[in-house]
Amino acid sequence: MNGFSNNAPIGVYDSGLGGLTVWREIRRALPGESLAYLGDGANCPYGSRPREEVQALADAAVARLVELGCKMVVVACNTATAAAIDFLREKYAGVPIVGMEPAVKPACLATRSGVVGVLATERSLDGDLFRRTAARYGSGIEVLTYPGTGFVELVEGDREDTPEAEATVRAAVEPMLARGADQIVLGCTHYPFLTPVMERIVGGRGVAIVDPSPAVARRVGQLLDRDGLRASADNRPVFTFHTFAGEAYRLRLERKAQQSL
Repeated sequence: MNGFSNNAPIGVYDSGLGGLTVWREIRRALPGESLAYLGDGANCPYGSRPREEVQALADAAVARLVELGCKMVVVACNTATAAAIDFLREKYAGVPIVGMEPAVKPACLATRSGVVGVLATERSLDGDLFRRTAARYGSGIEVLTYPGTGFVELVEGDREDTPEAEATVRAAVEPMLARGADQIVLGCTHYPFLTPVMERIVGGRGVAIVDPSPAVARRVGQLLDRDGLRASADNRPVFTFHTFAGEAYRLRLERKAQQSL
């Protein structure tokens, strides 16, 4: 399809370190595939930036991955998906592009209390995709939305396992628990790095933390099969890391990726 080599890498893009949670799931689900990860780094966080600015940043990132010869691109950033996915699919029509779907549907189907909490960035919560999904599947369900203020900065600063992280996450999660939420949707790819903190906070309350990353990895596999792009059985996968923020940040991406496995 479109002249791609089946053994070309799958590109995975995020504003920074967060998309490594998606990279990890793709690597687990598709161990024979090469992956090229691009963490912008220079412009992170995206969450409160204007839509037009996020679209331009996403365009530059996807262009870089296409230059690297990627056969598919995963926009592993909820904010960039909300701001730019339609634009990217039109501009790069020859390349399959996977975005981040808000995991509101499975949470609404699974809730027993009828209350679902969604943690996301301001830009994602303001996106058409989230609003459409919440309206479609949230009928009769109370969908609570909270911005994960400071979450991205904690992850980018490698401060997930600190008292500061505990206090920051608790301030966002406790109000949802107080209102009866039994499902908490992680609407930013940085947030799964804070799952251990969240699990301590919700411990014993029967609350599910919903991470969409495994579903994204399954979707990547479906599209590889649909388009005949799976790597050959004898492919020796290569994992590369790229950034707009310089070599020190690129090395952080490599280290974080290895630690996440």
